[in-house]
Amino acid sequence: MAKNLIKFGLLVGTISVVLGGCFKKDDTIKIGVAGPFTGQYAAFGEQIHKGTEKAAADINAAGGVNGKSIELVFGDDACDPKQAVTVANKLTGQDKVIAVVGHFCSSSSIPASEIYAASGILNVTPASTNPTYTERGLDNVFRTCGRDDQQGAVAGNYLINKLNAKKVVILHDKDTYGQGLADATKKVLNESGVNEILYEGVTRGDKDFNALVTKIKGLGPDVVYFGGLHTEAGLLVRQMREQGVDVPFISGDGIVSQDFVISVGGAQYTKNVFMTFGSDPLKLETGKKVVESFKDDGYQPEGYTLYSYAALQAVVIALSATDLDSSAAAMYLKDNSVSTVMGEKSWDSKGDLTVSDYVMYAWDGDSYSELE
Repeated sequence: MAKNLIKFGLLVGTISVVLGGCFKKDDTIKIGVAGPFTGQYAAFGEQIHKGTEKAAADINAAGGVNGKSIELVFGDDACDPKQAVTVANKLTGQDKVIAVVGHFCSSSSIPASEIYAASGILNVTPASTNPTYTERGLDNVFRTCGRDDQQGAVAGNYLINKLNAKKVVILHDKDTYGQGLADATKKVLNESGVNEILYEGVTRGDKDFNALVTKIKGLGPDVVYFGGLHTEAGLLVRQMREQGVDVPFISGDGIVSQDFVISVGGAQYTKNVFMTFGSDPLKLETGKKVVESFKDDGYQPEGYTLYSYAALQAVVIALSATDLDSSAAAMYLKDNSVSTVMGEKSWDSKGDLTVSDYVMYAWDGDSYSELE
């Protein structure tokens, strides 16, 4: 994480970067990119940064957008809703962006998207999974990821059908994303006749969960489910294992980062940890060349890197087809599928993907793999 803080330390406000090509300044279009580029969730901000930066460079090298180059304007929200609103106001006001890729945290994307909607600006998040984001009747919002009710169904069914869980502890971080995901999983369990033996929230930023772990140990659960991000998840797993609670630990896409290995205290603690995430985009033929290009640059794309690349691709395709009209571009995406690094993508009238591809993954050492 220290590496991320140093690398993105200059992104506390917003900065502009013109990538590639030989375009004049007047021949550019500004596209905002928002996420947690500093703070404890900067690992996910790096995924968004890397994905959009690579996509912009590739698009500019191929001629840009209707003869104009992409100028990315990065805004750091630190996964804080208030800061996300500040970023959104700056992107739409001072920076005058034509579209926005972001944010990461649902608690940031939801209030920020209201500002983008008021300005008629296309907003595509690569990572915000809370259903509320697309359930408010806004015309401008889209996502290249799935929804929490979809991944909650996958997790709940895995608990029931694969783990035969009867005594389940459900934890969450009290955030829009984390609690929403936990509740989606809880709903599936309850509808199948499995009632949790403990449902409890933890506070983001806390580091000592030993009292809670002692409580969990006394209940003797079959499995522990957590809705939240890798920072708290890692500490929970580490302290559970240290107290001898070795039951399966299941979470969602909030732990899809190598920083989970750091937060858990090392690869030796990742055994018996599972998570839901989209089917491995690195295996898709449509993204093979891009993945190899990332690796040639010394970066291993993970988590939401390709989702972010695809989000910018979708934005650019729609803008190109509508003569750079952001409102019309939003309507275009509802009526047309687009080819991306993650394959063909299409959206429903709400802005959700028409196909969800959540599956289960298992951590093993310092890597994770999709389960058969």
